[in-house]
Amino acid sequence: MAINRQPVARRCKKYDISPAVLGYAGKDTWRNQNNNRRRKASEYSLQLNEKQKVKFIYGILEKQSRRIYEEADRMPGVTGENMVMLLETRLDNVVYRLGLCQTRKQGRQLVSHAHFLVNGKKVNIPSYRVKVGDVISVRNKSTDIAIFKSVKEEGPTQVIPKWLEFNQENLSGKVIALPTSEDLDYDLQYNLIVEFYSK
Repeated sequence: MAINRQPVARRCKKYDISPAVLGYAGKDTWRNQNNNRRRKASEYSLQLNEKQKVKFIYGILEKQSRRIYEEADRMPGVTGENMVMLLETRLDNVVYRLGLCQTRKQGRQLVSHAHFLVNGKKVNIPSYRVKVGDVISVRNKSTDIAIFKSVKEEGPTQVIPKWLEFNQENLSGKVIALPTSEDLDYDLQYNLIVEFYSK
């Protein structure tokens, strides 16, 4: 798998997003903030930048990003909104949004190591797509891990979005609705991504 080793703070500054979106609340990205770009960004540059930002936030590769766009385009409704829904309902993102881990990257690792159940069945695929009514819970064998102990004692690591329901005592969450662009924890111009892929 391709790995981008560029510092997280630098990429956050490049895409003009807060590190808190990725779970890195302690990082600072605002050095040299008075530096202006030498020339105005082109339309293509803006579209590419928005696409790269989404890939960076969700930790997906170009092939996955293209596949998500194509699936969203086939679905009824607005393609951009469909893309948001498909990205947000990935299992690695859902466990992050439930506050069961500190970053999406950590969520992906925990899912890969099979620490979660979906409707009582073990799932170890980070891109697994949850549906309305699905219950995501921590396996009984995994509840002794430090991150889960901390969540049980101190609560989730972030604010739970309105499309999810969280049970702190049982370390479980339920999908009660499908997410929309209003539920995102960062600014996204999805129309630019759609324009990029629709060429």
